[in-house]
Amino acid sequence: MELRRTPRGFALYKEKEEIGSCTLQPTAKGADLAGLCILPRWRRKGYGSYLLKEVLRTFGGYDRETATLFTAPLPMEPGEEAFWAKFGFEAEGDRLCRRRTPDLTAVKFIQDFLAARLESPRLCVDATCGNGGDTAFLCGITAPAGRVLGFDIQPDAIASTRARLERAGVPADRYELVCTSHTDLLQYVEPGTADAVMFNFGWLPGADHAVFSTAQSSIPALEAALQAVRPGGVVSAILYSGQVIGTDEKQAVLAWLRALPLKDFTVLVCDFANWADTAPLPCIILKK
Repeated sequence: MELRRTPRGFALYKEKEEIGSCTLQPTAKGADLAGLCILPRWRRKGYGSYLLKEVLRTFGGYDRETATLFTAPLPMEPGEEAFWAKFGFEAEGDRLCRRRTPDLTAVKFIQDFLAARLESPRLCVDATCGNGGDTAFLCGITAPAGRVLGFDIQPDAIASTRARLERAGVPADRYELVCTSHTDLLQYVEPGTADAVMFNFGWLPGADHAVFSTAQSSIPALEAALQAVRPGGVVSAILYSGQVIGTDEKQAVLAWLRALPLKDFTVLVCDFANWADTAPLPCIILKK
């Protein structure tokens, strides 16, 4: 099975035979589907679902952090309503519509907080680069004159982050990426000079999930971060738990956070109350 782009949308092939197609017009927030068709003898075999899933995926329909809108004609044949409903389409006037409201992820929560809290930050640190999402965010809020320092112990993470920043056109003199443990943070940052230090613990998405952070390195790194930030600065951390990594790091870091002296720090642990217990847990430390 092969999916090909065409001037009008997509064509689905099986053994060199075109068995289906989708005609569409991309829009700013998704796509307007003029029609989706599977040849009669290939229907009810999952090919229509596959085609529509790929259309939605291509235009951001499964991006949890992006608002999207997909439209399609009202069904002409009995039974089609159930097919479209399976993918979130509902009748609105003379069209089918699939609206997706962005979810508030732990990462987005932290980023929104920092963007609102920090005014013209000059130096920010991403202590766990991963694939570069937080590094790129920090480059954005420190623009045009601030700098970002990024750490990760895995070379693949540093390479992925560098590629992401280059694609985004971030000038090379505005960031430095260091392939070393975040426990070495104070070797690169003068105490009291950083506006923010971000941590996103767990593992590197897309890499070996047997490699993940532990409290033995995470807590010393957090302690270093508290020294690195200025008064009024912020240290953020996202904690994880689950079948592979267990809860040891999460519980140890939470105990450490709760023991920080109130005269020096305000600590927020922001639980998503109706999510699973293993959901990412955003935490924020405000240095007084």
